[in-house]
Amino acid sequence: MFKNYIFIVFFALGSLNLFPQVGGKYIYNFLNVSYSASTSALGGGLVATNDLDPTLINYNPSLLSPEYHTALTVNCVDYYNSGIYASALYAHTFDKLGSFSFEMRTINYGKFSYTNEYEETLGSFYAGDYAATVGWGRKLDSTFSIGANLKIILSDYEDYSSFGIAADVAATYRNSKKNIALSLLVKNIGSEIKPFTAGNYQKIPFDIQLAFSQKLQHLPVRYHISLHSLYKWKMGYVGENDPLLEVDAIDGTPKYPSTFSQGANNFFRHFIFGIEIIPVKYISIFVSYNHNRNREMYIPQKRTMAGFSYGFFVNIKNIRFGYARAKYATGATPNVFSFSVNLKDLSELSKENKSKKTLKRIN
Repeated sequence: MFKNYIFIVFFALGSLNLFPQVGGKYIYNFLNVSYSASTSALGGGLVATNDLDPTLINYNPSLLSPEYHTALTVNCVDYYNSGIYASALYAHTFDKLGSFSFEMRTINYGKFSYTNEYEETLGSFYAGDYAATVGWGRKLDSTFSIGANLKIILSDYEDYSSFGIAADVAATYRNSKKNIALSLLVKNIGSEIKPFTAGNYQKIPFDIQLAFSQKLQHLPVRYHISLHSLYKWKMGYVGENDPLLEVDAIDGTPKYPSTFSQGANNFFRHFIFGIEIIPVKYISIFVSYNHNRNREMYIPQKRTMAGFSYGFFVNIKNIRFGYARAKYATGATPNVFSFSVNLKDLSELSKENKSKKTLKRIN
């Protein structure tokens, strides 16, 4: 009975924050920035597959399991201009308590000049966002698993700072016979505790996401479908608020898109489609398309590849290296690097190699 109500409980928790959120009216936007090669290459959404990829467990804590015991992951993104987004995560399993992850991430926006109203330089300062996360995951049986994250958040811009707290809850269903996985995530349930200015509290980027993946039986291909912003229908600007609204050249009246066109646009804005090609056991190649990102970065006068992402992962003896590029706009294509290793496996491999060398010397 408990498992049957998991999804209902998560939606109930999410309803605590089910209010429309317009871009630019909430804080801690960096929490939505993808900084893992796998998630970036798959469009930045939720990923359901559990392919022993430690870079996924902070996004989806229900993937946390004993298989990740002593896994260490480092991610780095050259996030526009001089900004650097980096994170480090360690996973550990404790008897009876379950599996835990401990992560620290930061985005450094670089060095800025401090000036007065007369444009006189008085010094310099740095600006950055920070989040410390403790994750927990547990398998209920061979098909169901659950997990949660607790995040302590800090934004520090010169003399201004903000402090907040948030939580994620997730559940995953796996069917190994059919090679399918389904995950539900309620993300960023929380609030700002200390605002930048007294009394001016802002909402954090709450979201509800759903992800599905399946590996084809007779082809080395896995497809991924991710849905986001499931708590609201309207994703883009409509009517007179639409900055791309066309106007009749003769009488100046606006040309509103049809109801069907607006509905189809809103529908597909919730989707991210990805393909993973596995030519050999140790290599994965990703390509994805994020329609909402494409529409947000759309330029009528120029055709761009906004919304497309790609990347790869190489796994050799439990040492994984990943690279991805996510296309946002012309000149805005961050490079994402991920490196992960299992410290226990690496130690055992080292001992095994030493034993082989010893045997060779004896022989």
